[in-house]
Amino acid sequence: MRKYSFALAALLISAMAIAQIKMPPASPTFELKGTVGLADVKVVYSRPSARGRQVAGVLIPYNEVWRTGANASTKITFSESVKLNGNPVPAGTYALYTQFTEDVATIILSKNLTWWGAIGYEAKDDLLRFDVPVKHPSSMYETFTISFSDFTMNSANLNMKWEHTKAMFTIESDVDSKVMADIKEQVIDKKPSDAGVYFQAAGYYYDTNRDANLALEWINKAIAGSKEEQYWVIHLKAKLQARLGMNNEAIASAQKSMALAKTGGNPDYVRLNEKLIASLK
Repeated sequence: MRKYSFALAALLISAMAIAQIKMPPASPTFELKGTVGLADVKVVYSRPSARGRQVAGVLIPYNEVWRTGANASTKITFSESVKLNGNPVPAGTYALYTQFTEDVATIILSKNLTWWGAIGYEAKDDLLRFDVPVKHPSSMYETFTISFSDFTMNSANLNMKWEHTKAMFTIESDVDSKVMADIKEQVIDKKPSDAGVYFQAAGYYYDTNRDANLALEWINKAIAGSKEEQYWVIHLKAKLQARLGMNNEAIASAQKSMALAKTGGNPDYVRLNEKLIASLK
């Protein structure tokens, strides 16, 4: 009888384990991915909602280390070394913790990825801590949200928003030294086999306000090495000529680029060329 009771109990426990009701999580897990400069950035976090509860000081506790979301600690991954608000961070995955007051948020990167939430958190595992201001926008975010904004060639902001509480920090990737090293290796020190590389180098020189004469030389090589004229390449040539004060030549190039863009069905480049021509007259 005793063996039978044990067997029945085991069967009931097994049935209970199988007969679970599938329900949506209260705080669903999301992945945020983006490219900042040359670095791939991924954030994995759970998104709680306010549901009528007080967020500031309660769901986001003041003066306590917070998991920056719900459930397990939020994880942030960088494919290469970056700077967060000017602080160097090696490539890798880190737990993203925060500690809020009404006016200041302390951003914490921890090397320990094993804690559930902030349970067991120890400052000795911190890689980095820095402070950012807390804002209280009028816009309402019912669900905790992490997002990117304000992209530049080498940086973007990471925003954390919930209800009327917002904090953000800047992620910066070392773009210039790496791009310039590639340009030196592929364009300056040797002749590239693909004429498009000349276009890339000339475009970077234009965007970073470097030697326009050299960039114009490269764009002419890009044009000469292509099987057919391309309106985006000719447009860059027009911009470089304009920067060098070659207005008549720039207008002629822009007119050619505009004609090619019309043939190619690209109204955006038609407008860009029209705007450039108008600025040179």
